[in-house]
Amino acid sequence: MTNHPHALDALAAADAAELEGILLEVCSSPRWAAAVAEAKPWSSREALLAANAAAMAGLTVADLRDAMAGHARIGQPKPGDATSEREQAGIQGVDQAVLDELHEANAAYEAKFGHVFLICATGRTAATMLAALRERHPNDPATEAEIVRGELRKINDIRLNRLLDAS
Repeated sequence: MTNHPHALDALAAADAAELEGILLEVCSSPRWAAAVAEAKPWSSREALLAANAAAMAGLTVADLRDAMAGHARIGQPKPGDATSEREQAGIQGVDQAVLDELHEANAAYEAKFGHVFLICATGRTAATMLAALRERHPNDPATEAEIVRGELRKINDIRLNRLLDAS
């Protein structure tokens, strides 16, 4: 990936409120947004992604819940939300039976863990997301929280890269 220094500079130059708004669009955890903002100025794309990784590593379980609150249920992208629809493109045109299975597996997961099933859906098919959901359902809450942390980091990396590439 190429560096877009102007995009990075523009992001770093945003005032605190504007930057917070931009970062909360990437990840809905206020603690994450504050930690990434505190790491500026970022010298490169890699430095911004490192700030994401460091911020994710520092999140508590409650912070992870804040971050997950900004994500649509797998198989049900938020209508009119281009990010949600793009990230879940793998469910487009999928058989209703698979969507029904996703719905049932999501419900069982949410009943067990108390939050949406979170996976970096970019580039995944509905079938692979369903398989991952079933594979992760037996996890204990601590194991699942660490998997969620890793998936959120990947999603944030993709969103931060898109932000820099779009600028």
